[in-house]
Amino acid sequence: MARSTGTSLLGMTESHETLQVSAAQAQLALTGERTVPGIPEENYWFRRHEVAYERILERCAGLDVLEAGSGEGYGAAMLATVAQSVTCVDYDESAVEHTRRRYPGLIVRQGNLIDLPLADGSVEVVVNFQVIEHLWDQPAFIAECRRVLRPGGVLLISTPNRITFSPGRDTPLNPFHTRELDAGELNELLVDGGFEMSAMLGVFHGARLTELDVTWGGSIIDAQIDRALAGEPWPADLAADVARVGTGDFDIRDASEDGVDIDASLDLVAIAVRP
Repeated sequence: MARSTGTSLLGMTESHETLQVSAAQAQLALTGERTVPGIPEENYWFRRHEVAYERILERCAGLDVLEAGSGEGYGAAMLATVAQSVTCVDYDESAVEHTRRRYPGLIVRQGNLIDLPLADGSVEVVVNFQVIEHLWDQPAFIAECRRVLRPGGVLLISTPNRITFSPGRDTPLNPFHTRELDAGELNELLVDGGFEMSAMLGVFHGARLTELDVTWGGSIIDAQIDRALAGEPWPADLAADVARVGTGDFDIRDASEDGVDIDASLDLVAIAVRP
């Protein structure tokens, strides 16, 4: 089972090197806490995050959406192409300022996710992708999501699958994570928080990435991590393979489908409804 770094490749190297998006764009430093677009060496992680946004676009069409923990803002910008409105909330002031500059059509607020700066019942969808594993008080956050959602509203959460992200460990490998979840734990968190589960999906490597796993000794993830931890330059062919990864190289499958082992997924995507 492949090791995994967390939110971005730098997350497990504990590097504080400031890699940035190209000078033509408003820049946000890549510290390892979140992934950002436009960096070839980060492309695998970026596309793995991006595919979940693509999957949920239909669910957000024409609706008022909150992205709780919007990070760089690329996901909210994708949602804004179909939603009636998108409000972003993030705790990090630099991320908030960056999102306002780079994506001026978004409503962006700085705030704590366990005290969301929104009125009761003000949105129809809450999106929280690759964030809940960073939160210290996850039940309080779920309660806030329930508060700001209208009855019948949908909560969409993606998070690394603990079983494959930090295998065999009681504490997360990624220094930015506080508590990672498997599918059963995420389901329990949502149901205990007053939501009804609609679906549990898993993100898996598709055919081309499975082939690349074989090419790179069993895991293209490990191949990237090993070079980063060793501080070695990437071989040109590894860099090229990573830079070519697209969202179509990942499969998202429903845990209810025959033959799907949700515990073997890379990331989880939960869909829950507020009664």
